Order: sequence, then C-alpha cells, then structure tokens
Amino acid sequence: MPEIATSNGFPTAAEAVLEFKEVELGFGQHLVLRGVSFRLHRGETKILFGVAGSGKSVLLKLALGLLKPDAGTIIVLGKEVSSMPEQELFELRRKIGMVFQESALFDSLTVEENVAFRLIEEHAPANEIRERVTEALRFVELEHTLQKFPSELSGGMRRRVAIARAIVNKPEIILYDSPTGGLDPITSTTIVELLIKQRDVYQTSALMVTHRLQDGFTMATHCYDQQKGQMVPTKGSGTNTNTTFLILRDGRVIFDGTGQDLAANTDEYIREYIS
Repeated sequence: MPEIATSNGFPTAAEAVLEFKEVELGFGQHLVLRGVSFRLHRGETKILFGVAGSGKSVLLKLALGLLKPDAGTIIVLGKEVSSMPEQELFELRRKIGMVFQESALFDSLTVEENVAFRLIEEHAPANEIRERVTEALRFVELEHTLQKFPSELSGGMRRRVAIARAIVNKPEIILYDSPTGGLDPITSTTIVELLIKQRDVYQTSALMVTHRLQDGFTMATHCYDQQKGQMVPTKGSGTNTNTTFLILRDGRVIFDGTGQDLAANTDEYIREYIS
C-alpha cells in the first residue's frame, strides 16, 4: 500500500480508518463483489473508478453498514461493522459524512434546516447549531442561502449544500457518491475544488466514487492554496500521494495505488480505461 505524504503535514500510513478484507456480496445469482480488499488511511482520499455495475456504490453502502457482506470483514474506525447491531451502527455513522449523487436534500426544509438536520437529531445547543451551519455553508461559499429552499437553488448549489451537510459535524470519513454526476463541466470543477479544499484544509479521509476520470485526475494533480483561496497544480512530482486510486472490474480490485502508479501501469484494460 502507498504511504501518505508527510511533506504537506499529512499523517503516515500507519492507521487505516476503513478496511475491506476479502469482501464478497451477491444479489441472487449475481456476485457483485469478489474478494475485495483495500485500506483507506487517515488523511487519504481514495478515488473509485470502474464501469457501471462494477460495485462502486455498493462499497459505500457496505461501509455505512446499509448492506451486509456475504463473506469477508469490513472495519470502520476500528469497528467491525458487518456484524454490528443497528444502534451501534447509528452511533458510528455520526462520524461519517455522506454526499449522495443527487444531493438528497429535504425539499420542505430550508438550506439551514437541511445542513443542521444531523445536529438537531443530536440535540446540539441552538446557538452551536447556527454557528456550525454558518461555518459549513461559508466553507462551500453559500452562506447567503440560509433561508432558501432547495427548489430555489441550481443543481451545483444543491450539491454544495449537500457537502456542507456532510461536513457540518466534522466527520472522520466522508463518502462521496458521484458528487459531480449530472453537472456541467464548469460546475463540476467547482465541486472538485471544494473536495480538494476539504481534503487539504481539514485532512479528512474520503472515499469518492466517480464516473468522471477528469475529476479523479484533478484531485490527484492539484492542491488547495489557502493564501490564494483556490486550487493550484501540485508542485514537485505533479501528483498527491495522499490521493490514490482504486479500480474495480467485474467485482474485483484490479488496481490500488497512486496517480504515478496508475500512469505507469501497463495493463491493457487499465490503459484503455484511462485513455
């Protein structure tokens, strides 16, 4: 497994926050995952590639405990989730942020109420909720939308609100399910810049499913410059070793490594896939 870079203040690769060990899952006669194993280290962003039906989104559901594997072990933040009771899973999920492909906002709630939803469920003090919601919306540059409803926002703005909701309680892991799906290229770039900002400012571990190769490569070749307030190309090697790639094919992991490893890979299928 690649180590996490330390030159930019990221931790070493000693600690895994998420680990799959020989995980298998099938639906009826169809085996979706076939002995999948990988680790997500603290501070690392791992980008999942693969054609439709290769099992990418299923991995996220397994990590949340929404699905149970037929075989293998899944460890999240030191807890084995595949046999964990629902109440314990509920507590564990408090430490995980989730950004759904279609934002999944509550249409009847304002932006403020959407972002605050988990904090309200946790009975946080009202003044703390308002402060943390404002901070999260400021992070995604939507502080001015507090009293708006999702129907008043563009698709890109709704996706940014979904990110704010995922980060409002400062999770230890964020799961992104096609965060730029259905968005135009310019809006997609805005979303990717926010993901890079979250990675580099808060160093949050993340697992990101995407159908857009460009999103993954942008994540791997750019960093967030806090002084300039924008993403810039990574210096030196040109890739972030804290951003890695996982490629699935027919339910199996066929690649797990850094951007440099991926660029140098000679497997015919992988070369064709990323070309």
